[in-house]
Amino acid sequence: MAVLLQRPRAAVACLLLYYLTGGLAVPDPRQREALIQLEASMQTGGQMVLTDAEQRLDALLFKMKQEEMARADFPPAMHFFKAKDLIRTGPIFNLLQKMPKGGALHVHDLSMVDVEWLVKNVTYRPHCYMCFTDNQSIRFIFSSRWPKALPRCSPWTLLENLRAKMSNTTDLDNTITGNMTLFTDQDPEMVYPSQDVVWDRFEQAFLAVWGLVTYAPVFRDYYYQGLTEFYTDNIMYLELRALLPEIYELDGSTHDTAWTLKTYQDVTRQFTADHPDFFGARIIFTNSRGVNASVMARVVEEAMKLRRDFPDIMAGFDLVGREDRGRPLWYFREALSLPVERGVTLPFFFHAGETDLEGTDVDQNLLDALLLNTSRIGHGFALLRHPVAKELSRKRGVALEVCPISNQVLKLVTDMRNHPAAALMSENHPVVISSDDPAMFGASGLSYDFYEAFVGFGGIRSRLGSLKELAMNSIRYSSLTSKQQEKALALWQRRWDKFVYENAF
Repeated sequence: MAVLLQRPRAAVACLLLYYLTGGLAVPDPRQREALIQLEASMQTGGQMVLTDAEQRLDALLFKMKQEEMARADFPPAMHFFKAKDLIRTGPIFNLLQKMPKGGALHVHDLSMVDVEWLVKNVTYRPHCYMCFTDNQSIRFIFSSRWPKALPRCSPWTLLENLRAKMSNTTDLDNTITGNMTLFTDQDPEMVYPSQDVVWDRFEQAFLAVWGLVTYAPVFRDYYYQGLTEFYTDNIMYLELRALLPEIYELDGSTHDTAWTLKTYQDVTRQFTADHPDFFGARIIFTNSRGVNASVMARVVEEAMKLRRDFPDIMAGFDLVGREDRGRPLWYFREALSLPVERGVTLPFFFHAGETDLEGTDVDQNLLDALLLNTSRIGHGFALLRHPVAKELSRKRGVALEVCPISNQVLKLVTDMRNHPAAALMSENHPVVISSDDPAMFGASGLSYDFYEAFVGFGGIRSRLGSLKELAMNSIRYSSLTSKQQEKALALWQRRWDKFVYENAF
Protein backbone atom coordinates (compact mmCIF):
# COMPACT_ATOMS: atom_id res chain seq x y z
CA MET A 1 0.00 0.00 0.00
CA ALA A 2 2.83 2.41 0.82
CA VAL A 3 4.24 1.91 -2.67
CA LEU A 4 0.84 2.61 -4.21
CA LEU A 5 0.51 5.90 -2.35
CA GLN A 6 4.04 7.02 -3.13
CA ARG A 7 3.89 6.23 -6.85
CA PRO A 8 0.25 6.53 -7.92
CA ARG A 9 0.76 6.62 -11.71
CA ALA A 10 3.10 3.63 -11.71
CA ALA A 11 0.73 1.75 -9.42
CA VAL A 12 -2.23 2.48 -11.69
CA ALA A 13 -0.32 1.10 -14.66
CA CYS A 14 0.58 -2.08 -12.75
CA LEU A 15 -2.96 -2.67 -11.54
CA LEU A 16 -4.47 -2.05 -14.97
CA LEU A 17 -1.96 -4.41 -16.56
CA TYR A 18 -2.81 -7.02 -13.96
CA TYR A 19 -6.54 -6.89 -14.67
CA LEU A 20 -6.17 -6.63 -18.43
CA THR A 21 -4.06 -9.81 -18.46
CA GLY A 22 -6.50 -11.92 -16.48
CA GLY A 23 -6.98 -10.54 -12.99
CA LEU A 24 -8.86 -12.57 -10.43
CA ALA A 25 -11.87 -14.81 -11.02
CA VAL A 26 -13.30 -13.65 -7.68
CA PRO A 27 -12.87 -9.97 -6.66
CA ASP A 28 -10.30 -9.62 -3.89
CA PRO A 29 -11.34 -7.18 -1.10
CA ARG A 30 -7.69 -6.25 -0.57
CA GLN A 31 -7.25 -5.27 -4.21
CA ARG A 32 -10.51 -3.36 -4.11
CA GLU A 33 -9.34 -1.41 -1.06
CA ALA A 34 -5.99 -0.80 -2.74
CA LEU A 35 -7.74 0.69 -5.78
CA ILE A 36 -9.94 2.89 -3.58
CA GLN A 37 -6.95 4.17 -1.63
CA LEU A 38 -4.98 4.69 -4.81
CA GLU A 39 -7.73 6.77 -6.36
CA ALA A 40 -8.07 8.83 -3.18
CA SER A 41 -4.33 9.48 -3.17
CA MET A 42 -4.50 10.96 -6.67
CA GLN A 43 -6.90 13.80 -5.82
CA THR A 44 -5.90 17.31 -4.77
CA GLY A 45 -4.38 16.94 -1.32
CA GLY A 46 -4.59 13.16 -1.49
CA GLN A 47 -0.95 12.64 -0.60
CA MET A 48 -0.82 15.35 2.05
CA VAL A 49 0.61 13.95 5.29
CA LEU A 50 -1.37 15.42 8.19
CA THR A 51 -0.12 16.09 11.70
CA ASP A 52 -2.02 14.73 14.72
CA ALA A 53 -3.74 18.09 15.19
CA GLU A 54 -4.64 18.24 11.49
CA GLN A 55 -6.06 14.71 11.64
CA ARG A 56 -8.25 15.75 14.57
CA LEU A 57 -9.53 18.80 12.67
CA ASP A 58 -9.96 16.66 9.57
CA ALA A 59 -12.23 14.28 11.51
CA LEU A 60 -14.35 17.20 12.77
CA LEU A 61 -14.57 18.66 9.27
CA PHE A 62 -15.49 15.28 7.80
CA LYS A 63 -18.38 14.96 10.25
CA MET A 64 -19.59 18.46 9.30
CA LYS A 65 -19.45 17.56 5.63
CA GLN A 66 -21.40 14.32 6.13
CA GLU A 67 -24.16 16.31 7.84
CA GLU A 68 -24.08 18.97 5.10
CA MET A 69 -24.36 16.42 2.30
CA ALA A 70 -27.30 14.73 3.97
CA ARG A 71 -29.37 17.93 3.82
CA ALA A 72 -32.36 18.05 1.51
CA ASP A 73 -31.46 21.64 0.54
CA PHE A 74 -27.85 20.91 -0.48
CA PRO A 75 -26.29 24.35 -1.25
CA PRO A 76 -23.90 23.36 -4.10
CA ALA A 77 -26.88 21.96 -6.03
CA MET A 78 -28.63 25.35 -5.78
CA HIS A 79 -28.01 28.70 -7.43
CA PHE A 80 -25.66 30.69 -5.20
CA PHE A 81 -28.19 33.51 -4.77
CA LYS A 82 -30.58 31.01 -3.19
CA ALA A 83 -27.88 29.13 -1.31
CA LYS A 84 -25.93 32.06 0.13
CA ASP A 85 -27.74 32.26 3.48
CA LEU A 86 -27.65 28.47 3.88
CA ILE A 87 -23.90 28.52 3.27
CA ARG A 88 -23.24 31.54 5.46
CA THR A 89 -24.99 30.13 8.52
CA GLY A 90 -23.38 26.68 8.33
CA PRO A 91 -20.42 25.39 10.37
CA ILE A 92 -18.23 24.58 7.33
CA PHE A 93 -18.39 28.15 6.07
CA ASN A 94 -17.61 29.44 9.56
CA LEU A 95 -14.46 27.31 9.58
CA LEU A 96 -13.49 28.31 6.04
CA GLN A 97 -13.72 31.99 6.97
CA LYS A 98 -11.15 31.43 9.70
CA MET A 99 -8.88 29.35 7.48
CA PRO A 100 -5.79 31.07 6.01
CA LYS A 101 -6.50 30.65 2.30
CA GLY A 102 -3.25 32.01 0.90
CA GLY A 103 -3.72 34.19 -2.17
CA ALA A 104 -6.55 35.30 -4.43
CA LEU A 105 -5.14 35.13 -7.95
CA HIS A 106 -8.18 35.97 -10.11
CA VAL A 107 -10.04 39.10 -8.98
CA HIS A 108 -11.13 42.10 -11.05
CA ASP A 109 -10.57 45.70 -10.06
CA LEU A 110 -14.12 47.09 -10.25
CA SER A 111 -15.80 44.27 -8.35
CA MET A 112 -13.65 43.59 -5.30
CA VAL A 113 -15.49 45.78 -2.76
CA ASP A 114 -18.89 45.18 -1.18
CA VAL A 115 -21.45 47.28 -3.06
CA GLU A 116 -22.96 48.44 0.22
CA TRP A 117 -19.69 50.25 0.99
CA LEU A 118 -19.93 52.07 -2.34
CA VAL A 119 -23.51 53.11 -1.70
CA LYS A 120 -23.18 54.13 1.96
CA ASN A 121 -19.70 55.61 1.75
CA VAL A 122 -19.08 56.87 -1.77
CA THR A 123 -22.47 58.02 -3.09
CA TYR A 124 -22.96 60.14 0.06
CA ARG A 125 -19.84 62.19 -0.65
CA PRO A 126 -20.20 65.78 -1.93
CA HIS A 127 -20.31 66.55 -5.66
CA CYS A 128 -21.68 63.11 -6.62
CA TYR A 129 -24.07 63.23 -9.60
CA MET A 130 -26.21 60.40 -10.98
CA CYS A 131 -28.26 59.88 -14.13
CA PHE A 132 -30.53 57.07 -15.37
CA THR A 133 -29.82 55.47 -18.73
CA ASP A 134 -32.51 54.52 -21.23
CA ASN A 135 -31.74 50.82 -20.68
CA GLN A 136 -32.57 51.01 -16.99
CA SER A 137 -29.06 51.39 -15.62
CA ILE A 138 -27.33 54.29 -13.86
CA ARG A 139 -24.16 56.34 -14.24
CA PHE A 140 -22.18 58.49 -11.78
CA ILE A 141 -19.69 61.32 -11.90
CA PHE A 142 -18.06 63.62 -9.35
CA SER A 143 -17.73 67.18 -10.53
CA SER A 144 -17.14 70.66 -9.12
CA ARG A 145 -19.65 72.06 -11.62
CA TRP A 146 -22.72 70.75 -13.40
CA PRO A 147 -21.51 67.88 -15.65
CA LYS A 148 -22.06 67.72 -19.38
CA ALA A 149 -25.03 65.60 -20.40
CA LEU A 150 -24.40 61.97 -21.35
CA PRO A 151 -26.05 60.51 -24.44
CA ARG A 152 -28.94 58.15 -23.72
CA CYS A 153 -29.05 59.29 -20.08
CA SER A 154 -31.42 61.50 -18.07
CA PRO A 155 -30.29 64.93 -16.82
CA TRP A 156 -27.74 64.70 -14.02
CA THR A 157 -29.03 64.84 -10.44
CA LEU A 158 -26.87 65.94 -7.51
CA LEU A 159 -27.43 63.13 -5.01
CA GLU A 160 -27.03 65.24 -1.87
CA ASN A 161 -29.85 67.53 -3.11
CA LEU A 162 -32.04 64.59 -4.06
CA ARG A 163 -31.58 62.89 -0.70
CA ALA A 164 -32.23 66.16 1.14
CA LYS A 165 -35.74 66.21 -0.34
CA MET A 166 -36.50 62.65 0.85
CA SER A 167 -37.78 61.62 4.24
CA ASN A 168 -36.54 58.08 3.62
CA THR A 169 -33.62 57.34 1.30
CA THR A 170 -33.75 53.54 1.67
CA ASP A 171 -35.57 52.93 -1.62
CA LEU A 172 -33.10 55.12 -3.53
CA ASP A 173 -30.13 53.35 -1.95
CA ASN A 174 -31.66 49.98 -2.76
CA THR A 175 -32.15 51.03 -6.39
CA ILE A 176 -28.51 52.11 -6.60
CA THR A 177 -27.37 48.86 -4.99
CA GLY A 178 -29.46 46.78 -7.39
CA ASN A 179 -27.79 48.45 -10.36
CA MET A 180 -24.28 47.62 -9.16
CA THR A 181 -24.67 43.90 -8.51
CA LEU A 182 -26.25 40.85 -10.13
CA PHE A 183 -27.47 39.55 -6.79
CA THR A 184 -31.26 39.34 -6.52
CA ASP A 185 -33.80 38.08 -4.00
CA GLN A 186 -36.05 36.98 -6.87
CA ASP A 187 -35.68 33.68 -8.71
CA PRO A 188 -32.33 34.13 -10.53
CA GLU A 189 -33.31 31.66 -13.24
CA MET A 190 -36.27 33.87 -14.11
CA VAL A 191 -34.37 37.16 -13.81
CA TYR A 192 -31.47 35.83 -15.91
CA PRO A 193 -32.94 33.28 -18.34
CA SER A 194 -29.92 33.18 -20.69
CA GLN A 195 -26.21 33.95 -20.90
CA ASP A 196 -26.94 36.97 -23.10
CA VAL A 197 -29.27 38.47 -20.49
CA VAL A 198 -26.96 37.91 -17.53
CA TRP A 199 -23.86 39.14 -19.38
CA ASP A 200 -25.65 42.30 -20.51
CA ARG A 201 -26.67 42.99 -16.92
CA PHE A 202 -23.14 42.17 -15.78
CA GLU A 203 -21.58 44.69 -18.16
CA GLN A 204 -24.10 47.39 -17.22
CA ALA A 205 -23.23 46.92 -13.54
CA PHE A 206 -19.56 47.55 -14.31
CA LEU A 207 -20.46 50.74 -16.17
CA ALA A 208 -22.55 51.86 -13.19
CA VAL A 209 -19.61 51.41 -10.82
CA TRP A 210 -17.10 53.01 -13.21
CA GLY A 211 -17.79 56.70 -12.52
CA LEU A 212 -17.55 56.17 -8.76
CA VAL A 213 -14.36 54.12 -8.62
CA THR A 214 -12.39 56.14 -11.20
CA TYR A 215 -12.68 59.35 -9.14
CA ALA A 216 -9.20 59.84 -7.63
CA PRO A 217 -10.08 60.15 -3.90
CA VAL A 218 -12.51 57.22 -4.17
CA PHE A 219 -10.02 55.15 -6.19
CA ARG A 220 -7.50 55.16 -3.35
CA ASP A 221 -10.10 54.45 -0.68
CA TYR A 222 -11.79 51.78 -2.78
CA TYR A 223 -8.60 49.80 -3.32
CA TYR A 224 -7.64 50.04 0.36
CA GLN A 225 -11.15 48.87 1.28
CA GLY A 226 -10.83 45.97 -1.16
CA LEU A 227 -7.57 44.86 0.41
CA THR A 228 -9.25 45.16 3.82
CA GLU A 229 -12.14 42.90 2.81
CA PHE A 230 -9.83 40.21 1.45
CA TYR A 231 -7.52 40.48 4.45
CA THR A 232 -10.52 40.13 6.78
CA ASP A 233 -11.38 36.89 4.94
CA ASN A 234 -7.87 35.60 5.78
CA ILE A 235 -6.30 36.26 2.39
CA MET A 236 -2.62 37.19 2.67
CA TYR A 237 -1.84 38.01 -0.98
CA LEU A 238 -3.73 39.31 -4.01
CA GLU A 239 -3.20 39.44 -7.77
CA LEU A 240 -5.65 41.96 -9.17
CA ARG A 241 -6.65 42.19 -12.82
CA ALA A 242 -6.89 45.91 -13.48
CA LEU A 243 -7.81 47.96 -16.53
CA LEU A 244 -5.63 50.84 -15.29
CA PRO A 245 -8.17 53.43 -16.47
CA GLU A 246 -7.64 57.18 -16.56
CA ILE A 247 -8.47 58.42 -13.06
CA TYR A 248 -10.16 61.81 -12.88
CA GLU A 249 -10.18 64.68 -10.38
CA LEU A 250 -13.06 66.91 -9.31
CA ASP A 251 -12.10 69.57 -11.88
CA GLY A 252 -12.22 67.00 -14.72
CA SER A 253 -8.45 66.62 -15.17
CA THR A 254 -7.20 63.05 -15.59
CA HIS A 255 -4.21 60.87 -14.75
CA ASP A 256 -2.56 58.35 -17.05
CA THR A 257 -2.04 54.60 -16.59
CA ALA A 258 1.40 55.04 -15.00
CA TRP A 259 -0.18 57.25 -12.30
CA THR A 260 -2.87 54.64 -11.73
CA LEU A 261 -0.34 51.81 -11.39
CA LYS A 262 1.83 53.88 -9.05
CA THR A 263 -1.23 54.59 -6.91
CA TYR A 264 -1.89 50.85 -6.68
CA GLN A 265 1.73 50.45 -5.61
CA ASP A 266 1.55 53.23 -3.00
CA VAL A 267 -1.72 51.99 -1.48
CA THR A 268 -0.43 48.40 -1.39
CA ARG A 269 2.69 49.54 0.48
CA GLN A 270 0.57 51.52 2.92
CA PHE A 271 -1.77 48.58 3.55
CA THR A 272 1.16 46.20 4.06
CA ALA A 273 2.74 48.64 6.50
CA ASP A 274 -0.56 48.81 8.39
CA HIS A 275 -0.96 45.00 8.29
CA PRO A 276 2.51 43.38 8.56
CA ASP A 277 1.11 39.85 8.13
CA PHE A 278 -0.32 40.76 4.71
CA PHE A 279 2.21 39.69 2.09
CA GLY A 280 1.25 42.17 -0.63
CA ALA A 281 -0.49 42.52 -3.98
CA ARG A 282 0.44 42.68 -7.65
CA ILE A 283 -1.41 43.97 -10.71
CA ILE A 284 -2.18 42.09 -13.92
CA PHE A 285 -2.79 44.83 -16.51
CA THR A 286 -5.84 44.05 -18.66
CA ASN A 287 -7.43 45.25 -21.85
CA SER A 288 -10.68 44.46 -23.64
CA ARG A 289 -10.61 41.56 -26.09
CA GLY A 290 -13.04 43.57 -28.24
CA VAL A 291 -10.40 45.96 -29.65
CA ASN A 292 -8.72 45.55 -33.05
CA ALA A 293 -5.19 44.26 -33.66
CA SER A 294 -3.52 47.67 -34.00
CA VAL A 295 -4.99 48.90 -30.70
CA MET A 296 -3.87 45.70 -29.01
CA ALA A 297 -0.33 46.21 -30.31
CA ARG A 298 -0.23 49.68 -28.71
CA VAL A 299 -1.57 48.30 -25.44
CA VAL A 300 1.05 45.53 -25.37
CA GLU A 301 3.73 48.16 -25.99
CA GLU A 302 2.40 50.08 -23.01
CA ALA A 303 2.30 46.91 -20.91
CA MET A 304 5.98 46.23 -21.65
CA LYS A 305 6.87 49.78 -20.58
CA LEU A 306 4.85 49.50 -17.36
CA ARG A 307 6.48 46.16 -16.58
CA ARG A 308 9.90 47.79 -17.02
CA ASP A 309 9.04 50.84 -14.89
CA PHE A 310 7.10 49.01 -12.15
CA PRO A 311 8.62 45.50 -11.89
CA ASP A 312 7.55 44.97 -8.28
CA ILE A 313 3.82 45.69 -8.69
CA MET A 314 3.24 44.80 -12.37
CA ALA A 315 2.79 41.03 -12.68
CA GLY A 316 1.79 40.71 -16.34
CA PHE A 317 -0.98 41.07 -18.91
CA ASP A 318 -4.38 39.62 -19.81
CA LEU A 319 -7.43 40.20 -22.04
CA VAL A 320 -10.87 40.60 -20.45
CA GLY A 321 -14.51 40.73 -21.48
CA ARG A 322 -17.00 38.11 -22.54
CA GLU A 323 -14.97 35.45 -24.30
CA ASP A 324 -17.84 34.26 -26.52
CA ARG A 325 -18.35 37.75 -27.97
CA GLY A 326 -14.74 38.95 -28.06
CA ARG A 327 -11.98 38.22 -30.54
CA PRO A 328 -10.03 34.98 -30.00
CA LEU A 329 -6.42 35.03 -28.84
CA TRP A 330 -5.21 33.88 -32.24
CA TYR A 331 -6.49 37.11 -33.79
CA PHE A 332 -4.03 39.01 -31.55
CA ARG A 333 -1.07 36.65 -32.05
CA GLU A 334 1.17 39.28 -33.66
CA ALA A 335 0.59 41.84 -30.92
CA LEU A 336 0.98 39.20 -28.20
CA SER A 337 4.25 38.00 -29.76
CA LEU A 338 5.87 41.44 -29.43
CA PRO A 339 7.46 40.81 -26.01
CA VAL A 340 9.24 37.65 -27.21
CA GLU A 341 10.38 39.39 -30.39
CA ARG A 342 11.79 42.28 -28.34
CA GLY A 343 13.38 40.03 -25.73
CA VAL A 344 11.14 41.56 -23.05
CA THR A 345 9.66 39.57 -20.19
CA LEU A 346 5.90 40.14 -20.00
CA PRO A 347 4.10 37.21 -18.34
CA PHE A 348 0.62 36.39 -19.63
CA PHE A 349 -2.32 35.26 -17.50
CA PHE A 350 -4.93 34.66 -20.17
CA HIS A 351 -8.63 34.15 -19.64
CA ALA A 352 -9.36 31.07 -21.76
CA GLY A 353 -12.05 28.41 -21.94
CA GLU A 354 -14.71 30.46 -20.13
CA THR A 355 -17.22 29.10 -22.62
CA ASP A 356 -19.53 26.20 -23.42
CA LEU A 357 -19.42 26.83 -27.20
CA GLU A 358 -17.56 23.71 -28.23
CA GLY A 359 -15.66 23.78 -31.53
CA THR A 360 -15.74 27.55 -32.17
CA ASP A 361 -12.74 29.82 -32.70
CA VAL A 362 -13.19 31.01 -29.12
CA ASP A 363 -13.08 27.40 -27.92
CA GLN A 364 -9.50 27.20 -29.24
CA ASN A 365 -8.34 29.90 -26.82
CA LEU A 366 -7.09 27.25 -24.40
CA LEU A 367 -4.60 25.84 -26.88
CA ASP A 368 -3.64 29.31 -28.08
CA ALA A 369 -3.08 30.51 -24.51
CA LEU A 370 -0.63 27.65 -24.02
CA LEU A 371 1.04 28.35 -27.38
CA LEU A 372 1.52 31.93 -26.20
CA ASN A 373 3.11 30.58 -23.00
CA THR A 374 0.49 31.73 -20.50
CA SER A 375 1.55 31.46 -16.85
CA ARG A 376 -1.96 30.51 -15.68
CA ILE A 377 -5.36 30.00 -17.31
CA GLY A 378 -8.28 32.13 -16.18
CA HIS A 379 -11.33 29.88 -15.67
CA GLY A 380 -10.48 27.07 -18.13
CA PHE A 381 -14.05 25.79 -17.87
CA ALA A 382 -13.75 24.02 -21.24
CA LEU A 383 -10.47 22.23 -20.45
CA LEU A 384 -11.99 18.74 -20.20
CA ARG A 385 -12.99 19.00 -23.88
CA HIS A 386 -9.35 19.63 -24.83
CA PRO A 387 -7.21 16.62 -23.87
CA VAL A 388 -4.09 18.08 -25.47
CA ALA A 389 -4.45 21.38 -23.61
CA LYS A 390 -5.18 19.47 -20.43
CA GLU A 391 -2.03 17.39 -20.69
CA LEU A 392 0.10 20.39 -21.70
CA SER A 393 -1.12 22.48 -18.78
CA ARG A 394 -0.41 19.61 -16.39
CA LYS A 395 3.11 19.01 -17.71
CA ARG A 396 3.98 22.70 -17.74
CA GLY A 397 2.46 23.36 -14.32
CA VAL A 398 0.00 25.91 -15.72
CA ALA A 399 -2.69 26.21 -13.08
CA LEU A 400 -6.36 26.90 -13.74
CA GLU A 401 -7.86 29.81 -11.83
CA VAL A 402 -11.24 28.26 -11.03
CA CYS A 403 -13.99 30.69 -9.99
CA PRO A 404 -16.99 28.49 -9.03
CA ILE A 405 -19.64 31.10 -8.23
CA SER A 406 -18.82 33.18 -11.30
CA ASN A 407 -19.19 30.14 -13.56
CA GLN A 408 -22.58 29.35 -12.04
CA VAL A 409 -23.99 32.90 -12.01
CA LEU A 410 -22.87 33.44 -15.62
CA LYS A 411 -24.69 30.23 -16.55
CA LEU A 412 -21.91 27.82 -17.47
CA VAL A 413 -22.92 25.29 -14.81
CA THR A 414 -26.02 24.76 -12.66
CA ASP A 415 -25.03 22.14 -10.06
CA MET A 416 -21.52 22.62 -8.65
CA ARG A 417 -21.09 18.85 -8.42
CA ASN A 418 -21.03 18.85 -12.24
CA HIS A 419 -18.37 21.54 -12.57
CA PRO A 420 -15.41 20.36 -14.72
CA ALA A 421 -13.03 21.26 -11.91
CA ALA A 422 -14.45 18.35 -9.90
CA ALA A 423 -12.85 15.95 -12.40
CA LEU A 424 -9.64 17.98 -12.53
CA MET A 425 -9.31 17.97 -8.75
CA SER A 426 -9.89 14.21 -8.67
CA GLU A 427 -6.58 13.81 -10.53
CA ASN A 428 -4.75 16.72 -8.85
CA HIS A 429 -4.54 18.90 -11.94
CA PRO A 430 -2.95 22.27 -11.05
CA VAL A 431 -5.84 24.36 -9.72
CA VAL A 432 -6.30 27.48 -7.60
CA ILE A 433 -9.63 28.76 -6.29
CA SER A 434 -10.59 32.40 -6.73
CA SER A 435 -13.66 34.62 -6.75
CA ASP A 436 -13.48 36.67 -9.98
CA ASP A 437 -16.04 39.42 -9.25
CA PRO A 438 -17.28 38.80 -5.69
CA ALA A 439 -19.08 42.12 -5.23
CA MET A 440 -21.15 41.51 -8.37
CA PHE A 441 -22.30 38.15 -7.01
CA GLY A 442 -23.12 39.22 -3.45
CA ALA A 443 -20.07 37.37 -2.15
CA SER A 444 -16.83 38.60 -0.57
CA GLY A 445 -13.24 37.43 -0.31
CA LEU A 446 -12.76 33.73 -1.10
CA SER A 447 -14.68 31.78 1.54
CA TYR A 448 -17.87 31.29 -0.49
CA ASP A 449 -15.91 29.99 -3.48
CA PHE A 450 -13.82 27.73 -1.25
CA TYR A 451 -17.05 26.32 0.15
CA GLU A 452 -18.39 25.52 -3.33
CA ALA A 453 -15.09 23.89 -4.30
CA PHE A 454 -14.70 21.91 -1.08
CA VAL A 455 -18.28 20.73 -0.66
CA GLY A 456 -19.47 20.83 -4.29
CA PHE A 457 -16.43 19.79 -6.35
CA GLY A 458 -14.77 17.64 -3.73
CA GLY A 459 -17.71 15.63 -2.51
CA ILE A 460 -17.32 13.45 0.55
CA ARG A 461 -13.75 12.42 -0.35
CA SER A 462 -12.32 15.94 -0.26
CA ARG A 463 -10.75 16.42 3.16
CA LEU A 464 -8.57 18.88 5.07
CA GLY A 465 -5.60 17.91 2.90
CA SER A 466 -7.48 19.20 -0.15
CA LEU A 467 -8.04 22.58 1.49
CA LYS A 468 -4.43 22.75 2.57
CA GLU A 469 -3.11 22.00 -0.90
CA LEU A 470 -5.47 24.49 -2.56
CA ALA A 471 -4.26 27.21 -0.20
CA MET A 472 -0.62 26.32 -0.85
CA ASN A 473 -1.28 26.22 -4.62
CA SER A 474 -2.32 29.85 -4.50
CA ILE A 475 1.21 30.74 -3.47
CA ARG A 476 3.07 28.15 -5.56
CA TYR A 477 1.31 29.26 -8.76
CA SER A 478 1.45 32.98 -8.02
CA SER A 479 3.64 35.43 -9.96
CA LEU A 480 5.94 35.82 -6.94
CA THR A 481 9.61 34.86 -7.34
CA SER A 482 10.80 31.56 -5.87
CA LYS A 483 12.30 33.33 -2.85
CA GLN A 484 9.13 35.34 -2.31
CA GLN A 485 7.04 32.17 -2.55
CA GLU A 486 9.24 30.48 0.03
CA LYS A 487 8.83 33.43 2.39
CA ALA A 488 5.08 33.62 1.78
CA LEU A 489 4.64 29.87 2.38
CA ALA A 490 6.51 30.16 5.68
CA LEU A 491 4.23 33.00 6.76
CA TRP A 492 1.17 31.05 5.63
CA GLN A 493 2.33 27.90 7.46
CA ARG A 494 2.54 29.77 10.77
CA ARG A 495 -1.00 31.05 10.31
CA TRP A 496 -2.19 27.59 9.25
CA ASP A 497 -0.69 25.90 12.32
CA LYS A 498 -2.38 28.47 14.56
CA PHE A 499 -5.71 27.94 12.77
CA VAL A 500 -5.46 24.13 13.14
CA TYR A 501 -4.57 24.31 16.83
CA GLU A 502 -7.38 26.78 17.65
CA ASN A 503 -10.04 24.70 15.86
CA ALA A 504 -8.91 21.13 16.52
CA PHE A 505 -8.95 21.28 20.31
